[in-house]
Amino acid sequence: MVHIDEPDAPAARPCGRVLGTEDATPLEFWVAVAEGSVLQLDDVVALERALPEGELLRIYGVVTQVRARHEGAHFDSDVFLIEEGVLPAEVSESAQVLATRFEPEVFVPPLPGTPVRRAVGAERSEALFFDGMERRLPAGLSRDDEPLYLNLDFLDGTRGAHVNISGISGVATKTSYATFLLYSLFESGVLGPDAVNTKALVFNVKGEDLLWLDRPNIRLDDRQAARYARVGLPVSAFPSVAFFAPPRRGAPTPVPDVTSRDTGVTSFFWTLDAFCRDELLPFLFADAEDDRQQYTMVVHNVTARLREGASAGDGAVSIEGEVVRSFRELVDLVQVRLMDEEGRPDPRWAGPAIGAGTVNAFIRRLYGAVPHVQHLIRADVPDPERHRVVLERQVTVVDLHNLNDRAKRFVVGVVLRKTFADKERAGQARPLQLVVLDELNKYAPRDGSSPIKEILLDVAERGRSLGMILLGAQQTASEVERRIVANSAIRVVGRLDAAEAGRGEYGFLPGAQRDRAKILKPGTMLVAQPELPIPLVVEFPFPAWATRASEAGAVAGGADGTAGGAPEDPFEGLP
Repeated sequence: MVHIDEPDAPAARPCGRVLGTEDATPLEFWVAVAEGSVLQLDDVVALERALPEGELLRIYGVVTQVRARHEGAHFDSDVFLIEEGVLPAEVSESAQVLATRFEPEVFVPPLPGTPVRRAVGAERSEALFFDGMERRLPAGLSRDDEPLYLNLDFLDGTRGAHVNISGISGVATKTSYATFLLYSLFESGVLGPDAVNTKALVFNVKGEDLLWLDRPNIRLDDRQAARYARVGLPVSAFPSVAFFAPPRRGAPTPVPDVTSRDTGVTSFFWTLDAFCRDELLPFLFADAEDDRQQYTMVVHNVTARLREGASAGDGAVSIEGEVVRSFRELVDLVQVRLMDEEGRPDPRWAGPAIGAGTVNAFIRRLYGAVPHVQHLIRADVPDPERHRVVLERQVTVVDLHNLNDRAKRFVVGVVLRKTFADKERAGQARPLQLVVLDELNKYAPRDGSSPIKEILLDVAERGRSLGMILLGAQQTASEVERRIVANSAIRVVGRLDAAEAGRGEYGFLPGAQRDRAKILKPGTMLVAQPELPIPLVVEFPFPAWATRASEAGAVAGGADGTAGGAPEDPFEGLP
């Protein structure tokens, strides 16, 4: 990592003084802006106060609101008379400052009339607690292109873990910021030698944007490239990526079901033998609605019976002497076994005291899954081991965008369970295993229970000690399981819906920032971390990696992308 230390810059000239007409408190105060100076939102300021013992107290803060008014005007219409020179008045500007740090920690208010200056260089680092971060992870840039950092201790499990990102779909650039954080983790050098073996599992739930992470972005202009240098990052695509996609439905061979990319993608599926042996049936009943039904007992009993099956070769399975080679055949067999010869539920398969109505509801639900998952659970492909999702590259992208919601839950649940079990079995937190998952409200909703939700809760609550870190995202944090959001040490907010911004889940945002979240532009995020008392407004550079086929540049080996001009808004259309 090119570590950017803040130089000891000469103290800036005062840009204002602490107001005496507004209460100044240790947490908040107002600054009158001097003539010829400007304070804008997110500016970092510094001032001093002499303590009675003679010690000098340094006070730092961030501008969260700026106002301008006529002094001497009493009525709204006075503005016209003042501009015509009829009424005397002066224009005054003042800025509201929320305090971030006191050195030493003596919490007294700044005195009215105290000169205030912009914090630059080492003062800025001290104001934002960057000076105490031993491992600084580049998080983006301020609006004046100064680097902003996260403390890695609160992401990698040392003192906290997990990142949660909220925002409106298509506008908040949640996925783009999550991939930027991944890139920063891998390329900044902050992980040290562990970076080589650190792995990231990324679920691609919308479009095919993440299927181009290994290709440089030809639409990255010089200005955006220079922003990477500002945070000490190289400009490149992800160097080590593997892509997996479900097989195309109805195709005689397991061709990946993607349209924009025809090379470098491996199809994935599970054999019938693995489905039965690894007890994957409950993940077909992972909707919150399933938890409210009475057939959950049937699900667990059938799962136990299927686990008794024996491998029949090439992924097929033999259950009670009958060989099954397709998922539909498996469902037909389960239907037959659930009922005895007299049409009553068989207690060995259905469970004791289970009614026929409950069994029929289970069967209907199971048959409803057949068209959506039969291409994912099969035994008609030679050498099926080649079609397993394996986490061998630094980044592994599992594409889900063409799957039905029920199939998405199945894939996410099964892959997450295996990844968590492997990490748990390893018995050590390093190297880290990162998981990027959007639409958390679908996989871990606030109400109800499901196998996927239980795994995600395990990751949120025990992942810190295991070295499994969740970078989760959703449109509405208010609809996600509270414990998952609460266990995220880093909270990120993009553009929010007005109704959502008023909910309690965003109580960590000051009032002015809640209002501001409603108008954030793509590429701008509010980032909260435990050491800083207020969130930072962060801009991140336009992706250096392609996010669609038209942006994909050449890679080693001669593959070329399609040329395209730089957009007026470089973040337009990003997820």
